[in-house]
Amino acid sequence: MIETPVIDGMKALFPGLAVSEFRGQVRLVAPPDQVHDVLESLKERFGFDFLADVTCVDYLDRPDAPDRFGLVYVLANTKANWRLVVRTHVGGAEPTVPSAVDLWEGANWLEREVWDLFGVRFEGHPDLRRLVLPDAFESHPLRKDYPLRGRGERHNHPFIPRSQS
Repeated sequence: MIETPVIDGMKALFPGLAVSEFRGQVRLVAPPDQVHDVLESLKERFGFDFLADVTCVDYLDRPDAPDRFGLVYVLANTKANWRLVVRTHVGGAEPTVPSAVDLWEGANWLEREVWDLFGVRFEGHPDLRRLVLPDAFESHPLRKDYPLRGRGERHNHPFIPRSQS
């Protein structure tokens, strides 16, 4: 469990920060324009030295979600053995948040994966390009509005033979 001074300190620095707890896991919800500052403060002031994960949730057509995409950052303070989840929500035609690569180099591929599969851009990322899908792929298949059977994409892959028609 995270000590109260961390939460109180973050709430003092960022008055609009929402805090919740579920089954012993503390979550902070930050506005997208403050998420980088929140992450930086957690790292520099409170010792969250490890970024364990960056992932995304598509809340398409969910009325209780403030924006379509929920970004999830899982942090750890390895000295105090604390874990903390920071969330933010983004939407619009081209959802964008600041990159965290300047804080943790490990964010590099995690952000690339989120961009590749969900289409959320990370402003300031040093090399935002496809990680999982072929470069020619034009969509983001983990979005809920992406068809289950795809859009008829066919890509040549050197290790997967095409079926004989």
